[in-house]
Order: sequence, then C-alpha cells, then structure tokens
Amino acid sequence: MKILVFGKDGQLGKAFQEELGVRTSKLLAKPVVQYVGSTECDVANEEVLTQLLNHFQPQLIINASAYTAVDKAETESDLAFAINARAPEIMAQYAADHDATFLHYSTDYVFNGEKYGYYLEDDLRNPLGVYGKSKATGEETIARVFASTRSNGQYAIFRTSWVYGDGGNFIRTILRLAKEREELKIINDQFGAPTSADWLAQVSLNLALDEHAHLRRFRSGIYHAVPAGETTWHGLACLAVQAALDAGVTLRTHPSAIKPILAVEYPLPAPRPMNSRMSTDKLHQVFAGWGDMSKLEQLNQPWDKAVRPYVANLAKDGLI
Repeated sequence: MKILVFGKDGQLGKAFQEELGVRTSKLLAKPVVQYVGSTECDVANEEVLTQLLNHFQPQLIINASAYTAVDKAETESDLAFAINARAPEIMAQYAADHDATFLHYSTDYVFNGEKYGYYLEDDLRNPLGVYGKSKATGEETIARVFASTRSNGQYAIFRTSWVYGDGGNFIRTILRLAKEREELKIINDQFGAPTSADWLAQVSLNLALDEHAHLRRFRSGIYHAVPAGETTWHGLACLAVQAALDAGVTLRTHPSAIKPILAVEYPLPAPRPMNSRMSTDKLHQVFAGWGDMSKLEQLNQPWDKAVRPYVANLAKDGLI
C-alpha cells in the first residue's frame, strides 16, 4: 500500500511521521510512505499537486497541510482558500476517482461559537472569519466530490481544536513569555479542548488502519476529534506554566500571576469562536462498534493528560 502525507513540516505532519514509523517498524510488509512539504509540493499549485497524486498513486492520502495564519487570512483570502479549500478538493477528487481513502483536518473555526454546550458534526457551519470560511468550504467540497462520484473510496474529515506539537503553538508562546515577564494576561471566556498532534495522529490512524497497516472500512463523513474535557486559554496557560515549574524550569511568571481577562480586552484582526467545545460521540460509536477498548480509552483521554508530559519533554530538550 502507498500512503501520501501532505504537510510534513507542520505539527500534525511531524506527528504522523512519528506514529506511522512506530506502527510500521515491526511489519514484514511495510507500506510505502511519502511525506511532502511545501518545498516538495506547493498544494496551492493545482498542476503540481495533480501531477504528484497521479505519479505516486496513493491508496491513503493524509492531508495535514493547511493555511493556519488566522489573522493574516483576513488579507490573504485567495491563498487561504487555495490551500484550505481548493487543494483538498483536488485530493478528494483523486481519492474518489481511484477508490482511495482520504483523511483531512478541519477546525472549530467553522462554527461561530454561539452554541450553548457541545457542537455536533451536523451542526450548521457559520464561520466568523476568512480562515474559518476557507476551512468550511474545504469540508463542503470534499463531501460534494464524494457524493457526486461513483466510488468505493472513503473520507474522514477530523474537526479538532487548539492543536499543539512539534512547532510553534500557544503553549510554547506562553512558556516563552513566562520566562520574560512577571505577569501575563490571558483570555478566560473562550472554551475548548487543547489537542496534542501526537494524539490526533494516533486517533486518525486508529480509524483508518488496522494493526497490519491495512485500510479499514468506515463511514465517510465528519468526525470531531478532541480529547475529553474542556478549559480556557487561561486554564491552559496556568497548567503549562505549572508543568514547566514542576519540571525544574526557572520562570518569572507563576500561575498565580496569570490574570484572566475577557476576549474583548484583547482584540485581534480575526474574530474567534467563544465556544469551541465539540462532542466526540460519533467517533466513540465507531470504536465501540469495533469492540476495541484501547481505542476508546485513548479517545477518552483528558486534555490535560498530554499537556504535562509535552511540557516536561520541552524542558528536557532545552526548548523552554
């Protein structure tokens, strides 16, 4: 089998390299995996993207590439839509035409954040900014391609939130600021679930592949993929700083010096959803139907369980 992973230099792309390496290391019949980043394939270039797909002929396409500069998207809408909507459409069309499996990643930003409680997969999309609109369009085009093509292919769109991993992210920014400042002011009225890129890659492959790295059959559609529980940016900042202190890192800021503020006190070019909580019941039902308790246990992992070792590893590697 051939697996093509886009976005190899991003947090999720790096997580897939690690996870696929672990899963295939002991297999006698290993899949052929190609990882591509922007230098190997500019996904905004339709001709180059199409040529790569036709040349490599993958049975599994994992699109971990994305335009994620939320504020810059307000002035770079053409690029945001090219990467987040048109490129996934081309990948989906290839997968549908060639009976392949397509994994794609979307975001809580497709919602306006005004719902009380947890969002479901079929809740109305109503994005606030260009970034969210480009990701919502990507979702719609993927579904439309598969619906309009007679195909044995399948797709999963994983909606997630607040991703962190090997790269720049909120946690690393907070820890950098905590070394520089004695006090921080962090938003405390936006709610969501911080999601480890490693965790997300593992959950994704749990759906797509069996223990022999063969493709599973699953129902195509959108799946919310976030750890259990919820917090705010303020809550995440406090936990990250405390975890760094517990790991022996010297900081100027302590959790008690992280002041909660309202989102209106920290205006940004692009609006953010106030509520990013998403139900994962749909994915639970799939894993429960397979009777795989280990996959259910991983899906039920509390959001904070992965944050502490993540920060400890940053400290160990001298990255704080």
